[in-house]
Amino acid sequence: MKIALLGYGKMGMAIEKIALAKGHEIVYKVTFENAYDFMPISLKNVDVAIDFSMPTAAADNIYKCFDTNTPIVVGTTGWYDQFDEIKNRCLAENQSMVYSTNFSVGVNLFYKLNKILASMMAHFDTYDVMLEEVHHTEKKDHPSGTALSLAEHIMSEIKTKTHIKERLIYGKEMPSQSVKPHELLIESYREGDVTGLHKVKYESMIDSIEITHDAKSRYGFAKGALMAAEWIVGKKGIYTMDDILNLDEIINK
Repeated sequence: MKIALLGYGKMGMAIEKIALAKGHEIVYKVTFENAYDFMPISLKNVDVAIDFSMPTAAADNIYKCFDTNTPIVVGTTGWYDQFDEIKNRCLAENQSMVYSTNFSVGVNLFYKLNKILASMMAHFDTYDVMLEEVHHTEKKDHPSGTALSLAEHIMSEIKTKTHIKERLIYGKEMPSQSVKPHELLIESYREGDVTGLHKVKYESMIDSIEITHDAKSRYGFAKGALMAAEWIVGKKGIYTMDDILNLDEIINK
């Protein structure tokens, strides 16, 4: 499989390493130095593109893939304000796209666990819920796309939570404590070189319940993105990791 890497930072490098080990070929890379030279013609002879670029570049990269009928896997977050337009064009033009706020198989299992737990906790109003996410200081968007997905899943089950409230925290800064009952708090910490830590916390006067996903490296994200790239070739439409992993089918067996 011939792959274009749209973004060649830490994630792009991790994907390249896994792809080459599996016998795939990296035929084009968009780096910081050549980003302005990236044109649709650059995708000639590319089987699939994988985007881990910047929030400001993701939509343009997607459209360039659509222009050349190149399937694309999008791991960049922070562009979802343009999602409806992109989805409509993808479907109208019979294009091929997989997007996810997180391609790690473990995180997608965590998503499913989070939604199941929220569906149970919705029946117990003595608990309040919040989220915590920790990432490296170079991460541009906040809250993380993963945290926003977790929050959306919680709010779909716990109807009393209608708005997200974020606190962005650097280093040892202490957050304030004013959160309204209808607000779902996400505390976003930026420190060191943390790959990604997400916690969902339920607190009552008598106990607490917490689920955590702690990424040990970028390998899980890269492996999942390559899995999606292998899966999307030959298919048409817009998909997520749910479509690839079939977790609902596994749960219902």
